[in-house]
Amino acid sequence: MVLENSISAELLLAGRILFGLVIAFTGLNHFLDAESMIGYAEAKGVPAASLAIPVSGAVLLFGGLGIVLGVFPVLAAAVLVVFFVVVTPKMHDFWNVPEDQKQGEINSFLKNVGLLGASLVFLALGVSSWPYAVNLGLF
Repeated sequence: MVLENSISAELLLAGRILFGLVIAFTGLNHFLDAESMIGYAEAKGVPAASLAIPVSGAVLLFGGLGIVLGVFPVLAAAVLVVFFVVVTPKMHDFWNVPEDQKQGEINSFLKNVGLLGASLVFLALGVSSWPYAVNLGLF
């Protein structure tokens, strides 16, 4: 894919920055608020939650920063796709929670579905030339 003009390139950059920084901040939060995240993961039945939280934080940091910087963007996007496909139904199983928790879980589930969709878009962009990127891992 070749972007046809600089406005398209700048829009892609803005989208990469917005999306990637939100994802990276979420990953950073896995380290800054690890105790409560581990507790939540344990409550959801995640095995080895004390290991899963920092690993998932690292995945989100790698994926988010990879998209922002254009560093191994296909790998970054693919990792995020797998993350959202695996984590979303496990952590936001709105169909299994009490009524008073249902709306919050539905909102989190739908947010993650939207992030999955954006990750798929970045994956579809492939290794085409990303303007304003470090271009590490691009051909």
